[in-house]
Amino acid sequence: MFAVLAETAIGQGVALAALMTVAWSIWRWTGNAGWIDFGWTCSVGLVGGVSAVLTIDAAPSLLLRQIAVAAFVILWSLRLAAHIGRRTLKHGDDPRYAELIRQWGMTAPRRMLEFVLAQAAAGVPLVLAALLAAHKPELSITWQDVLGFMILAAGIFGASTADGQLRNFAANPENKGKICDAGLWSWSRHPNYFFEWLGWLGLAVIAIDLSGAYLWGWLAVAAPLWMYWLLVYVSGIPPLEDHMLRTRGIAFRGYQRRTNAFFPQPPRRAK
Repeated sequence: MFAVLAETAIGQGVALAALMTVAWSIWRWTGNAGWIDFGWTCSVGLVGGVSAVLTIDAAPSLLLRQIAVAAFVILWSLRLAAHIGRRTLKHGDDPRYAELIRQWGMTAPRRMLEFVLAQAAAGVPLVLAALLAAHKPELSITWQDVLGFMILAAGIFGASTADGQLRNFAANPENKGKICDAGLWSWSRHPNYFFEWLGWLGLAVIAIDLSGAYLWGWLAVAAPLWMYWLLVYVSGIPPLEDHMLRTRGIAFRGYQRRTNAFFPQPPRRAK
């Protein structure tokens, strides 16, 4: 089983690297780095969805789990890709990428290629989780599967709601230069990130077998752990909040004091 998983992970990594190289080429052609995130989302959705249904078992219940996992992964990808694509067409470069390109200077093309290949590698734990959840050797859909799919649905719905609230806030000319702290954004500074993470937690819930008969399923826990680390400590919150502090200053510091960064909770009273 280890050899099969290792070969599969390598194949997933190669596929993601090839797709992300295409995303890098689109950036070089358009000069808009926003297509990097669009490409990563589509790549993870495609490879994750294909991995889920790569080998279809004859048992109807297992087939149902595989199709359901593939459908949710693809739905996650389509929703997020549509959001990123709309944002990229309207606003151009993501400020995080613009700052990196500025820092890299003449070496930007090479450094960006290295960066997108690293993103491809970062996607492997996620698509592997999709495979592990889909191929759990359980002959019937269990309460744990239902719970996992409910968490997945909540993640997709919550992220869509958060993105919609921010989009509506930004569309109002009266809010120009202000900070969105209404709706979900009053409970978390990054509710979209939280709900994206929640979806991968749902996949782990599906993959885990509490009876101990499918120990490989526990590897899927790497997906939410990895996503949490990336979003909270690496490529998500830190660069975005640095940008907000530069552009919003004191107002954003006040937002930081009263609103939790990641996990939603009621806003704190100003002291």
